[in-house]
Amino acid sequence: MSSSHQLKSLFKSFRHQVFWPPFILLLVALIYSLVDVEQFLEITSNINNFILDKFGWLFSLGTLMMLLTCLIIFFHPISKRRIGGKDAKPLLTKWRWFSIVICTTIATGIIFWGTAEPIFHVMSPPSFSGVEANTPAAGSYALSVMYLHWTFTPYAIYTIPAIMFALAFYNEKRAFSLKSTLYPFIGPNRHKWLGIGIDSICLYALVAGMAASLGAGILTLSGGIKSLFGYQSDTVLLIITLTIVAAFVISAITGLMKGIRVLSDLNIRIFIILAIFIFVFGPTGSILVQSIKSLGLYFQNLPEFNLISVLHPDDPWPKSWTSFNWANWLAWAPITALFLGRLSYGYTIKQFMVVNWILPSLFGVIWMSIFSGTAIDMQINQGIGLGELLEAAGPESIIYRVFEELPWSNIVAVVFLFTAFLSYVTAADSNTEAMGGISSTGISPETPSPPIFIKVVWGLTIGAVAFTMVSMAGIDGIKMLSNLGGLPALLLIIVVNLGLLKVLFFSKKKEVKA
Repeated sequence: MSSSHQLKSLFKSFRHQVFWPPFILLLVALIYSLVDVEQFLEITSNINNFILDKFGWLFSLGTLMMLLTCLIIFFHPISKRRIGGKDAKPLLTKWRWFSIVICTTIATGIIFWGTAEPIFHVMSPPSFSGVEANTPAAGSYALSVMYLHWTFTPYAIYTIPAIMFALAFYNEKRAFSLKSTLYPFIGPNRHKWLGIGIDSICLYALVAGMAASLGAGILTLSGGIKSLFGYQSDTVLLIITLTIVAAFVISAITGLMKGIRVLSDLNIRIFIILAIFIFVFGPTGSILVQSIKSLGLYFQNLPEFNLISVLHPDDPWPKSWTSFNWANWLAWAPITALFLGRLSYGYTIKQFMVVNWILPSLFGVIWMSIFSGTAIDMQINQGIGLGELLEAAGPESIIYRVFEELPWSNIVAVVFLFTAFLSYVTAADSNTEAMGGISSTGISPETPSPPIFIKVVWGLTIGAVAFTMVSMAGIDGIKMLSNLGGLPALLLIIVVNLGLLKVLFFSKKKEVKA
């Protein structure tokens, strides 16, 4: 085959109307941030504040609806139906499936924020909580907030579009597009422009979100290198970025059944070992007592927590934390849902709910109980001063200070560095696969992988944006850019949720094939 023919074939494989708008928009935003970073941050911050001020109530109500819908699905007769039809055979074992789901959805989030975020809440609890800062009550409240932000509600945000896409793609034979999740309302050949618009907006949000997450990962790794070796420079940042990007691009090229599966399996095992180590050698008794208290507080206040922006519209805390978190999870959810839905072939809907909603949420509960609980104990009971360190050196410094109080701290820090590296690689690997798929033509259950070139392009784009932002403009701007995608994603997933309820209660059985 001639090179010109190969180029023509490659050109045809692009969904140009989906690929180019987010690519160009991100490039323009990147250039603008370098030309005038202060104005760039001001504009993106103002837009974000407007969205969170005006639509905080919708973020609360929408995410609560997703949480309740997950409960309904789990006990509904539809949960017995098999994704792909009654004769479908699973692509993955349950362990491999679970490990990929965990590593796809958390990226560097629980690693970066697991010890840092609760210290923010201990030092500055919301006024409506009625707790005094830096007290045991503040510690219990902080851990209950971690359960809110990192367990059942955020995984419901992922689960709703993922299960709808799985049914659309495998049972209804719809296209590899987010428009397919709207199949209860829209026919396969109608409103083509709507599908292009949805795919393009959600692709932009995820690329920006992954760049922000990679930026956080770079800071975590560079913070560890500085803590261990006392060395930090732009050269270190560049080496870290190139290493991460090279690793996840190579893994994505090898495909789902090789790179992603192997990395996720290794990653989840290291997560478990690290958590057990800190539980055993950390403040074990305090972790157990604190987690029991905070879980009780979380479940006791679950309705209020999930309606926090509705009940406290004038308080800045829900906007700064809960609504901001929901916007971030939502920005990732639509494209990630395509990948999660693709994995579920051959399993029942109930099994899907267990692996994508219940088990990841329980994993989040255990992780936050151990890591957040340890940080809270050190701040409140041991007087180590993590709050002062947070203000002086930033959130990336907290985890390494925690390790200093544990045996073999340098070894643990090195293992943690490797885990942080692996976590981003596995998450980026999975999402690059989905991004490539939505940017390509001809994706189907029979040919599920996009062209390698498209995955490489997105990988390099994410790396370039993340490095530029971290080294020159900071990651605040790119976080804001990502969160701008939270509102359209929220509106999309609310409609998807309504479509799922329509399938559950109003559609004929034949509309969702067994």
